[in-house]
Amino acid sequence: MTGAVQTYPRASLRSARAPVLCGLGAWVPPDIVTNDELAAVLDTSDEWIRARTGIARRHVAAPGTATSDLAVEAGQRALKSAGLDAADALILATTTPDRPCPATAPQVAARLGLGNIAAFDIAAVCSGFLYALASAAGLITAGIAGHVLVIGADVFTAIVNPRDRATRAIFGDGAGAVVLRAGQAGDAGEIGPFVLGSDGRGADLIMVPAGGSRLRHAEAADDSQRYFAMHGQAVYRQAVEVMARSTTQVLELAGRDVAAVAWLVCHQANLRILNAVAARLAIPADRCLINIEQVGNTAAASIPLALAHGAERGLLRPGDLVALTAFGGGLTWGSTLLTWPDIECGTC
Repeated sequence: MTGAVQTYPRASLRSARAPVLCGLGAWVPPDIVTNDELAAVLDTSDEWIRARTGIARRHVAAPGTATSDLAVEAGQRALKSAGLDAADALILATTTPDRPCPATAPQVAARLGLGNIAAFDIAAVCSGFLYALASAAGLITAGIAGHVLVIGADVFTAIVNPRDRATRAIFGDGAGAVVLRAGQAGDAGEIGPFVLGSDGRGADLIMVPAGGSRLRHAEAADDSQRYFAMHGQAVYRQAVEVMARSTTQVLELAGRDVAAVAWLVCHQANLRILNAVAARLAIPADRCLINIEQVGNTAAASIPLALAHGAERGLLRPGDLVALTAFGGGLTWGSTLLTWPDIECGTC
């Protein structure tokens, strides 16, 4: 993959303000679908799914439950974790907004009682949470906001073809959220620098063909074009290469060595991808936060959900250097570093 990669230096190099993580929350819907339940309605098996994805079960939103519902639950927990009842801005990363128009973030802000704050969606598929973090960091270092609520939420089962075993087995629903505050360089919880990139030449590798202005619903040749589609092998190769490379780049920007990384948190796409990225970076498996077995691929929610589950299990300790990296449709990708703070996590 070619194309320029935009890098974003550590905030403290430009400003006295630095983005600092001070709250964390997560929520998944209560309904669970196991591999055996999928095998009862699809030509698949628990062994087939586990061998190819590492997934045993996934949480599924009930009919009538929208992305905003999950986002509100996670946002409430993140605000409580931060000891706040207000924020200056809200950024929602999602591929499954409640409606094509308007954006879902303002509704989430209203339901959280945050008033007339800035609120907007980011659509970068599975890289969306990293893009949202970078946007929140920019608002903070520019002096526009003092506290930003960042939410990754998706009801991906709403766009997955129920007859396609390859995609239905992979995706689950969920939401994760963090609060970033304006702090100082060196504060526990400081986040950055960032590496972000895209390559639109691979747009057809991860997409929903119909429903936009390129191919309208009424023009779709068949129902399959209304659902999410992915070219698995090509995505695997791209994801491994780009997540490993962008993680290396962000470590170089920060002047840190890979040996300093206490935890690697990749977008939870597929267990084979996660293991391959870790191997490419020479990071041992026991330093990788992985929760895909229990929740599946939750798209924009996967990184904050993994952080929440790691915090809940007591794996993340204050001072740990955490590397975050993701790859998603667009094609898009991103990586950043986080010094883990001493916080309470609001989990589901």
